[in-house]
Parts: sequence; C-alpha cells; structure tokens
Amino acid sequence: MKREIGEKPLLPSVAFKNCPIRTSLGVLGRKWALLVLRDIAFLRIDRFNQILRSIPGLTPRVLVMRLRELEESGLIEPVIIQHKPRLVQRTLTEMGRDTIPTLMSLISFGAKWYPETVFEDKQPRTVEELFPKLPAIKIK
Repeated sequence: MKREIGEKPLLPSVAFKNCPIRTSLGVLGRKWALLVLRDIAFLRIDRFNQILRSIPGLTPRVLVMRLRELEESGLIEPVIIQHKPRLVQRTLTEMGRDTIPTLMSLISFGAKWYPETVFEDKQPRTVEELFPKLPAIKIK
C-alpha cells in the first residue's frame, strides 16, 4: 500500500493517555509470553512441566516469572486440581481469551510472509487453509 502525498495519518477519535500497543506489549511483548499463551490457548498444554517441555530454550526460572506476570495481568489463572502432591493447571481468563484473535493474526502473518521458516514445503498458506473447520474469529 503506497502512501499518497497529502494522505492523512490514521488517528483515533479519542486521545490516548498511553499508546495501547505499547501498553499491550508491556505484558504480551515479554519473551516467551505469547508462546506460553499459545500453549494454553491452542495446544491445551496447561501444566508447568508440560509448558517447559513444549518450548525449547525456556528455563524454569523464566517460566515461573512469565506465569506470574500473566496471572498478575489477568490473562491466566491457576486452577489447583490436587493439593498433595500439588497439581496446578493454568487456564485463560476472559481477558486471556481476548488474545486469541491476536495470536491467530500472528499465525496468519507468519504463514503468509515467512513460509520458508514455517513450513517444510515453503509454501505460504492462509489461516483458512490451516484451520478449515475453525469458525470465523473476529479480529478486535
């Protein structure tokens, strides 16, 4: 999309106190945070050791920090399923479920623009091709 001379910037109808992108990246932009959310939201990987095994390079110390930050931010919540030995699952809150369209947008972007990294056959794909039975998700 080529910008025309004299084209006006896209400005919101209400002034921001702080940039919403910057604010969102305060939590979502932390290293590993989106991958942790991916595991919980899409892969149904919801226990500490399962998450740790599913994300190469993630350390236990950093996972503890990310889970705590995601909980404090209201994106996930722990559900104790057993006290002794202690077994905890993480689940998305309503706010956490609101990240799903964002995660889908990232899937769509990566599948279209980085197919050589994402797919063995290096062919770009759409989200509809990847998830043909997925109901339409509105991007908020």
